[in-house]
Amino acid sequence: MAVHRTATGAAMNMAAQALDHPADQTAIIDLSSGARRDVTYGDLSEKVDSLARFLRTKVAAGDRVGVLLGQTTWCAAAHLAIWKIGAISVPLFKLFKHDALASRIGDAGITFVLTDEDGVDLVGDLAKPLRADQLGISGDPLPFTSATSQTPAVLIYTSGTTGTPKGALHGHGVLGGHLPGVVLSHDDLGRPGDCLWTPADWAWIGGLFDVLMPGLALGVPVVAARMPKFSVENCVKIIAQGNVKNVFFPPTALRMLKAADARIDGLRSVASGGEPLGAEMLAWGRDALGLTINEFYGQTECNMVVSSCGARFAARPGFMGRPVPGFDVQVIDSEGHVTMDEGDIAVRRGAPSMMLGYWQRPDETAAKFRGDWMLTGDRGQRDGQDIRFFGREDDVITSAGYRIGPAEIEDCLMTHPDVATVGVVGKPDPLRTQIVKAYVVRKPEATATVEELKVYVQERLATYSYPREIEFLNELPMTVPGKVIRKALKARAEEEIGEST
Repeated sequence: MAVHRTATGAAMNMAAQALDHPADQTAIIDLSSGARRDVTYGDLSEKVDSLARFLRTKVAAGDRVGVLLGQTTWCAAAHLAIWKIGAISVPLFKLFKHDALASRIGDAGITFVLTDEDGVDLVGDLAKPLRADQLGISGDPLPFTSATSQTPAVLIYTSGTTGTPKGALHGHGVLGGHLPGVVLSHDDLGRPGDCLWTPADWAWIGGLFDVLMPGLALGVPVVAARMPKFSVENCVKIIAQGNVKNVFFPPTALRMLKAADARIDGLRSVASGGEPLGAEMLAWGRDALGLTINEFYGQTECNMVVSSCGARFAARPGFMGRPVPGFDVQVIDSEGHVTMDEGDIAVRRGAPSMMLGYWQRPDETAAKFRGDWMLTGDRGQRDGQDIRFFGREDDVITSAGYRIGPAEIEDCLMTHPDVATVGVVGKPDPLRTQIVKAYVVRKPEATATVEELKVYVQERLATYSYPREIEFLNELPMTVPGKVIRKALKARAEEEIGEST
C-alpha cells in the first residue's frame, strides 16, 4: 500500500493521492461492458493525462466541469483529470431528467460536461457535452496542479430531501478525510485480496468518496459495473465476476436482498449508511452474508463521521457506531452545549471531510452552524462512545407530549415477515398534535392487515408510539441513492387532512 503524503502542494492534489501506486497494479476491474477488463494505475493515468491535456485548452483552474458518466473507468478518469488541472468536478446522475440537470448545471455555472454517447442527448443545450472517450491530446505527463486541503475540487449537490438541492463545495482534503471512516466501515480495509464495489452510482458522495476514490487511494481494486436498476440477480453476478470482497450496500439494496432471501458467500465486509438498519437487518446479515454489517453515518456536507467496525468493537442495535478518529461528533442542546440527553447530532468545525461551504449560499452556510458545531439536521443521543440516531430534526414526531423517532418504528415494522419497506411520519392531529402514520409496502403475496401490523408494533415498542394509521402503497417515494423521502410522505399525510375537512 502506498504511503500518502500530507504536505501541501502537488502532493495534496486528490488526483495525485489517488494515482500514487505502481503502474502495473490493478486500479479498476471494469465490468461495465459485460466482459471483465483489469485497468492498471498506468492505464488509468494515461486516460487522465489524455483528458487533462484537452481540458487545459478549454477550462481554467476553479472552473466547474460536469461529469455525467456511470460506473466506468472513464468516470474515474474524468474526475481525476479535472482535479489534476485545478478545476472543480460536478458529479451528475444519468437518471436525472431535464429540470434536475438544468438546476445543477445552471447553479454551478457549468460550461462543459464530460459524458458518453447517451449523455450527449441528456445534456442537450444545457451545456457543451464532450465525449470523454473521444477526447485527448498526446504528449508528456502533466504535472499535478498545486493544491491545499482547502483548494476547491468537487461540488456535490445534496439529494434535496429537505429542500432545494444545494451544492456542497469540498476541497482537495476531502479524500483524505474519508479514508479513516472507509477503512473502519470495512473492518480495516486494505487487507490482501480486498476488492471494493457498490451498486450506488458514482455521481453520489457515497459512491464517489465511500468507494471509488478511497479504493484508488488505498490501492484496493474497485469494480465498475453497469446496473441502471438494482437487481438481486445482477448483484450476485457482479460480486462473483469481480471477486468482490468488500461492498457498500445502501439500505434499500439490503432490504431487496433480504426480501429475496438472497445469500452471498465470500464477502469479507459489508458497510451501509444513509438510514438505520435495525436489529433484524443486522441479524439477517450475519445469517445470509456471514458477517456483521457495519453501519456508518455522514452526509454530503460532512461524510463518514461515525462508523461501526465489527473487527474492533461489537455492534449495538439501535446505535450507528462511534465517532471516526479525527472527528469530534457530539450531541448538543439548543445553546450548543454537549449533552447526554436527546439533542442535535453535530460535528465540530474543521473536520477533515467537512465542506468548505454551500456554493454561492453564504447565509445557508452560516445557518448550518451553531457556534463551533456543524448541525447535521439529525436528532440523536450519545451513550458512552456510541451514538443513537433518532431521525431528522423535522422528522421527529410529537404525539400527546411524547417525542417519537420514526426510525425505531420503521425498524420494528421491517422485522415483520410481510413488510418489504416502510416510511413513518407524523400526521397532524387536533388532539395529539400529531399521530404516527406508517406507509407500508408489503412483499408480493403478503397478507398482513393494518390491524395486525398495529398490534405487532404495539406489542414490541410502546403503547404511545405504535402507528395509529397504516396505509399500504405499491412503492415509497425515494431519492436516487435510496432514502425514503419523508417530506413527500408528510405532504401526503397533510393532504389527507385537507381532504377530510
